[in-house]
Amino acid sequence: MSEAEKARAATIFDVARLAGVSHQTVSRVLNDLPNVRPATRDRVERAITQLRYVPSQAARALVTRRSRTLGLITTGAPDYGPSSTALHFNEAAREARYAVIMASMLETDAASLRAAAEMLVRQNVEAVVLVAAYRSALDAVQGIELGVPLIAVASQGAAIAHRVTLDQFEGARRAVTHLVELGHRDIRHLAGPTESLDAGERERGWRDVLAAHGVAAREPLVGDWTPASGYRLGRELATDASCTAVFVSNDQMALGVIHALADAGRDVPGDVSVVGFDDIPEAEHFSPPLTTVRQDFDLLGRDAMSAVLTLLGDEEAADPPVRAPTLVVRASTAPPR
Repeated sequence: MSEAEKARAATIFDVARLAGVSHQTVSRVLNDLPNVRPATRDRVERAITQLRYVPSQAARALVTRRSRTLGLITTGAPDYGPSSTALHFNEAAREARYAVIMASMLETDAASLRAAAEMLVRQNVEAVVLVAAYRSALDAVQGIELGVPLIAVASQGAAIAHRVTLDQFEGARRAVTHLVELGHRDIRHLAGPTESLDAGERERGWRDVLAAHGVAAREPLVGDWTPASGYRLGRELATDASCTAVFVSNDQMALGVIHALADAGRDVPGDVSVVGFDDIPEAEHFSPPLTTVRQDFDLLGRDAMSAVLTLLGDEEAADPPVRAPTLVVRASTAPPR
């Protein structure tokens, strides 16, 4: 390929990737518009020179021809937390007069996730938001080059440039601290799937509180977020007479645990206290009503939209603050007998 052909092959997205900016910023430079820092303008101009990029009329017009469309990718099963976050992000986007194109994926292999992101970019979205339930989703977007801002909603992932989250670790600490303060010393944990980002943070919070109080952490049981797995593992817990409390990584599994304990003749909370996580709408109607950790998914969705608006405005601002969930105490916990 000749140098001229290489130059014609380069796109505004290639320039944006090389300069480490959004394609809107490249377009601002091409149009000689204000509000671009001198150092940023210099990086863009050097990238244009290096790639021998020749801008098209369409590229020059990008900054003024906004699509007001965003891409949203959700990964994993349609569990309560990710689904609620996606719903509230859509609400916040609509209030800001943006449309949202969604792509939902059960499997999160790198090729499929990148293909979904690139499909959204081809539809002229101004940014892509990824609701990442599993580590594989974050791994798949490491170093991905889209030419538009990418924001991850994920409880882990320091390598992601822009991330919003709720503090799963602190939420778990509050749940387990509640059990310790009630007097429990044998506090088991029913964890979520090993690859789940949230489950990992919740387990870490459980371990942290037990270690701080000199309480031994027995090996967690691992479920799959469903009530059926909670029931199956709850039957196992019901045979352990030393267990007086269990911190369950989500409310659906906690429902299964309470059912299993009841079937085994063990009273909740008389024999075993149970704490869940999420505060799903049904939690206060469990029998007994469930002590759990409430997450503000409305706020999380709005934080994601706030991050999008900040990035599209090329403002120098930190990601939204990491917000801690709150403990909701109901009738499923009590001091041990």
